[in-house]
Amino acid sequence: MLRPFLVLPLLLLAPLAQAQTGAQPEPQPITVKSAETQTPPPPAAPEVPPASRLQLALKAHVQFLASDVLRGREAGTQDFNVAAEYVASQMLAAGLKPAGDGKGGWFQPVSLTSFRPGEHGSLVLKQGKVPITLAFGTDFVNMPIPAKPDFSVSGEVVFAGYGIVYPEGKRDDYKGLDVKGKVVAILTGVPEGLPTEVGAHLGDDDNKALIAQQHGAKAVVVIETTDRASSISFTDFAAYYDYSRRGWAGPDGVAHMVAPEAPVVAFVSQVGAAKLFAGARLKWAAVLAAEKKGARIPTGPLAVTLDATAKTRVRTSPSRNVVGLLEGSDPALKGQYVILSAHLDHVGIGDPVNGDRIYNGAMDNAIGNAVILEIAKRYQAEGKRPRRSILFLSLTAEEEGLIGSDYFAHNPVVPKAALVADLNIDMPILTYKLEDLVVDGEERMSLGPVIHAAAAKYGLKVVPDPTPEEMFFVRSDHYSFVQSGIPAVSIDTGPGTGEGAIASKKFLDENYHKPSDQIDLPWNWPSAEKYFNVAFSAASTLADDDKRPSFNKGDFFGVLFGGYGAQ
Repeated sequence: MLRPFLVLPLLLLAPLAQAQTGAQPEPQPITVKSAETQTPPPPAAPEVPPASRLQLALKAHVQFLASDVLRGREAGTQDFNVAAEYVASQMLAAGLKPAGDGKGGWFQPVSLTSFRPGEHGSLVLKQGKVPITLAFGTDFVNMPIPAKPDFSVSGEVVFAGYGIVYPEGKRDDYKGLDVKGKVVAILTGVPEGLPTEVGAHLGDDDNKALIAQQHGAKAVVVIETTDRASSISFTDFAAYYDYSRRGWAGPDGVAHMVAPEAPVVAFVSQVGAAKLFAGARLKWAAVLAAEKKGARIPTGPLAVTLDATAKTRVRTSPSRNVVGLLEGSDPALKGQYVILSAHLDHVGIGDPVNGDRIYNGAMDNAIGNAVILEIAKRYQAEGKRPRRSILFLSLTAEEEGLIGSDYFAHNPVVPKAALVADLNIDMPILTYKLEDLVVDGEERMSLGPVIHAAAAKYGLKVVPDPTPEEMFFVRSDHYSFVQSGIPAVSIDTGPGTGEGAIASKKFLDENYHKPSDQIDLPWNWPSAEKYFNVAFSAASTLADDDKRPSFNKGDFFGVLFGGYGAQ
């Protein structure tokens, strides 16, 4: 599962993040850990061993995919490619058809990008005859713009508050502003009071840039708030401004950006903001006062023209999604596709913990791939194809920022309009007796009742997310499909009567993105079978139902992304 979206506070951890997710080190001999060097299993209840053929099969997949020989399956490495070959061979054994490239292959090529600022940029304010050059590292830092590595812009500056538009909350920070052909300055973050998932989406700088682009702006500068300054000082931020980001490039070789015509060109400190607002009718002090009170932020044109430059270094590396097809049986419905997805990558080789540098990723997310592979084999064993077609999708680079799923959603192997739903499997925590499930996004779409019914068949309930502040809805691959207007959810394990909450906390504290997430965790394999049964039942219902899956009418994300049924 993707790390939390608290990007700026985490920048101080950038060296560690780069160690785990940056460029692959020079190939080294593969060394399998000896009994003396293996990470000792965490103190916990013992494994509940496999007691059925299905449980054995699930464990077998996890045992291989999370083995030391695959060195953590980091996207863009040969280790990941070996894992992808394994998944493709298992899809073949399950009777699926290759559907990755339209040419009879299992793999959809994905060009991963790694990019960072190439050098210190420049920000120059023009007010009257004397230009004011802002100081790098004190007043601003430039941001990378991978789609336009040698970027420059000049334009009048308009301040648009937080830069968000949220009709359901009667909020439009662009109301009364003319930003066409201009540079928009906005505050980082979002105001208090937004629903958690809405705030997570609108608070993302790229999504804010897209809103600015839709209003005709040609660039964005993001301004430090008091709240952000209390989390991380601008000086600390500037020290790590050139950390490596990841993304994807299209078939044309151009790096993908959410808002290429209005990119975020710089992050401006409060010191720099005071210079930006100097001479304007709108005062920076008034903005800070409104932020402190939680009041509506004043907006308006500033009295300056901004000239900005930014250079970006971009590198690419090849990776792949694995795609298998189970063709539907109904002539009227087989042209619609339900997706079953699970990310295959993990974070590779990282800093040693108890002498162990291999971050195996058993729960995150070898088990997810095991589940979708065994769903394919269940269909094969039953000999009855679903009415709709099903795409089995093993994804690259989720850990880098939902990259493989975002690529697929923008470049699907079938017509985009034919993709009707996605059920995503990502890091179900299966070390306890399963009692309930949490389904991220289920309250927004018709997939919710389907999974409620599937869970009930196996004695489980679906309960609300007990930790909404973690924003899981925007942290897993289903969200890429939501952003393409496709109803999509992730099925997570729930807290139960307390045992689940304890087990989840223990895993997140002691094993998540650590070398100890491996096959010797105290798995409860009967719980894994129950989880599998719910996923299979839900997938079958979605693939067989007369009605096409849909968003709930008026749902924020459904309306925003043009999802079926939302309007």
